[in-house]
Amino acid sequence: MTETHPAEPSPAPGLPAPEKLEGLGPTTPADYAVLNAIYGALLAALLIATRTRDGEDAHIGHVELLPLGAATFSLSKLIAHERIGVWLREPFVDEGDGHRRPRGRHLRRAVGELVTCTRCVGAWSGLGLVGLRTLSPSAGRTVTAVLAVSAVNDFLQAGFRAVTEKANTLAAR
Repeated sequence: MTETHPAEPSPAPGLPAPEKLEGLGPTTPADYAVLNAIYGALLAALLIATRTRDGEDAHIGHVELLPLGAATFSLSKLIAHERIGVWLREPFVDEGDGHRRPRGRHLRRAVGELVTCTRCVGAWSGLGLVGLRTLSPSAGRTVTAVLAVSAVNDFLQAGFRAVTEKANTLAAR
């Protein structure tokens, strides 16, 4: 019988035990550096591509920041948590019984960590959405609007669920 550290969650059925994952080798700072370098290169490419773009359409005003933020929330949630994002996570993540564990080692594992973290995916989603909005304003506004409306729907659904649960609790008393 193996002992598990109390701070470590027990593995979900069907997923490898933590001690088996340790044998694959750790993710190193260099693995994260590769992801940061790719992000930085994409950001630099966006900056270079937008240097020559001037005019009203190229500028992202304060009014657009909230919809872009909501769209980023929606896209990152879709990638990191939703069932339809499994195809994207599958090469990098073992999923079972609601538990997700990055698979593999080194860069593959680092990508697995990234695609299961809404904050991490949010940074990449934000870069993509701002890039799309800047390079193709019409398409960017359309995609942002669709994703922002989806985020508003998520908040309304969560609020409706909370109100319904509260009403059911009060009615049961």
